Amino acid sequence: MVATSLFLALAGCSSTVETTDPTPAASDDLPGGHVHGLSADAESGEILLATHEGLFDVSTEPARKIGPDFDMMGFAAADDAEVFYASGHPAAGQPGPDPVGLLRSNDGGETWETLSRQGESDFHALTSTKSGVVGFDGALRTSEDGLTWNIVEVPFGPFSLAADPTTNTLLATTESGPQRSVDGGNKWGPLAGAPVIQWAAFAGPQDVFGVSPDGEILLHVATTEGLLTSIDEGKTFEASADV
Repeated sequence: MVATSLFLALAGCSSTVETTDPTPAASDDLPGGHVHGLSADAESGEILLATHEGLFDVSTEPARKIGPDFDMMGFAAADDAEVFYASGHPAAGQPGPDPVGLLRSNDGGETWETLSRQGESDFHALTSTKSGVVGFDGALRTSEDGLTWNIVEVPFGPFSLAADPTTNTLLATTESGPQRSVDGGNKWGPLAGAPVIQWAAFAGPQDVFGVSPDGEILLHVATTEGLLTSIDEGKTFEASADV
């Protein structure tokens, strides 16, 4: 696994299509507006941003647009560096069902195929695991193949979902603190004592970066002794939760 993905919601997007505020104009070949997802490839150095205008490679100068225009509200990298999942809306004036459901790219985002839930699901929280895909569109759903889905009854609505796609471990960030699943999203439980974070991203099977509601960046490492947290980029750690 060389790619990690992070769900972002900068500037506080709503769950509905924006119709009143125009998207800010892009400058220097960068997309304007909000960023909803990020994928970083540790080997190649490629950094991809999923935006309201589509997918952009910002590791090049100038930034490079990848694939078609569409409004990416959810984005996830798979274990295969060429495979991505996305959800959202068609580009303005583009025909087709809205929302687009679950899409998959097998060529690094150049082209996309529809898998399922066209006209039904806009997954604002989306991630991939060893067992399949997990998304939240008002209900938490899991799928082994991206085609058929199971609804998982949970007492929370996640801000974001994060996973390492080489394992079945997931985190859901919620207003009461992180929830964890170790079976691909079927069963969940709270990480007692863990700090509240709004977004999370796995940097490896046991390492997680989190962003607190006030913007503080936290590094969490799972050990046999419990969850350790660093607020100084990994220089020091303190025990924060049992795992």
